[in-house]
Amino acid sequence: MEFLFYLSLIPIFYLSFVIWKWIDEKRDQECYILDYQCYKPADDRMVGTEFCGEVIKRNKNLGLNEYKFLLKAIVSSGIGEETYAPRIMFSGREESPTLQDGILEMEEFFQDSIEKILARSGISPKQIDVLVVNVSMLAAVPSLSARIINHYKMREDIKVYNLTGMGCSASLISVDIVRNIFKTYKNKYALVVTSESLSPNWYSGNDRSMILSNCLFRSGGGVILLSNKRALRHLAMFKLKCLVRTHHGARDESYGCCLQTEDDQGRLGFHLGKNLPKAATRSFVDNLRVISPKILPIRELLRFAVVTFVRKMSKSSPKGEKKAGINFRTGVDHFCLHTGGKAVIDGIGFSLDLTEYDLEPARMTLHRFGNTSASSLWYVLAYMEAKRRLKKGDRVLMISFGAGFKCNSCMWEVVRDLEGNAGNVWKDSIDSYPPQSLANPFMEKYGWIQNEDISTFKIPED
Repeated sequence: MEFLFYLSLIPIFYLSFVIWKWIDEKRDQECYILDYQCYKPADDRMVGTEFCGEVIKRNKNLGLNEYKFLLKAIVSSGIGEETYAPRIMFSGREESPTLQDGILEMEEFFQDSIEKILARSGISPKQIDVLVVNVSMLAAVPSLSARIINHYKMREDIKVYNLTGMGCSASLISVDIVRNIFKTYKNKYALVVTSESLSPNWYSGNDRSMILSNCLFRSGGGVILLSNKRALRHLAMFKLKCLVRTHHGARDESYGCCLQTEDDQGRLGFHLGKNLPKAATRSFVDNLRVISPKILPIRELLRFAVVTFVRKMSKSSPKGEKKAGINFRTGVDHFCLHTGGKAVIDGIGFSLDLTEYDLEPARMTLHRFGNTSASSLWYVLAYMEAKRRLKKGDRVLMISFGAGFKCNSCMWEVVRDLEGNAGNVWKDSIDSYPPQSLANPFMEKYGWIQNEDISTFKIPED
């Protein structure tokens, strides 16, 4: 009888072992951010109102209407006086870039930010197991990732991914690659390097849909150090909870709204179509449908389902209502939004019914650093950290958009209280933010343009 009793325990012990092993393996699949570093270019690359006017005047292809459009776009962009441009702009060669200009711009960022994050973490380049580099608009041979490996003499068996053409949402795609690698390999370090090369991508024509990108994009970059080492979890800053990618590339309208192309005169540029807001909204809504059940409490999902059902039955849904109708603050403490422009931030804020407090990090990042493409999310995160908003257990929702058209989002949990590390890109300016006013002085300086006659207009020489 006793033998049968012990025999009956075998399946129980086996099941317990299987469950324990499954849980143990899951713990080794966690994705932690150990540290991150945003790039702050040198002060001699700072762009102010006066310099913007000089660059615009160098484009002799602009007529009065294009000039007015460009000035108005700059004034309403939400971008301030202390953003950064590539060195080619300061030498007046933006219309005749070379491949080397783009490479040097990227190497200046690589060598500054990677050096800092490795030194601060005490990790050797040879300890890096995975390297993911995303720079959408510069393809070089050897690749940019190969240049990093060569410069830092990384290992021969390092797993390398070099992404191009992914647009402003590329850094979350890079994180997703790392997350999937961590599911298979234990005790690894990964480095995500995210930026955009502006030097070879200045548009010198007069197509309005293409000159707009000249107003929005600025120099920047970010490096993120990740690991799935269980022993390092107490040192981590963030833990990835979930990540959702939405791609509408199969829809022709969405596919064509952000496109690198040539204008009628053969000038290369980046086309931003009028249907971009519509494409962004569609991808955003579809992304929210997937991530909402992963990040929101059941009570909020049930409340939303009941309200939606009642509205459908009574047909009382307000006309023109575009808000999500669901309270994301029940599951999210901080919103880290892509700084694609003032309209992008306003649109997300309206859709999610966010407060000005929620939108402040994105607005201030746009004002101080501009749209730094895929790296912009990390400047927004750094603002929250510098303002000491991030406390242990807080949940941070990242939302980004990119050509394709894509919307990618993810949720991070703050692992420990964060009060701004030594490498925070905001450390020298955070006390002056938010400023009393975000008004741009550009139109005050160039207001004379409003009184010009289109038939006699000439861009002034000085």
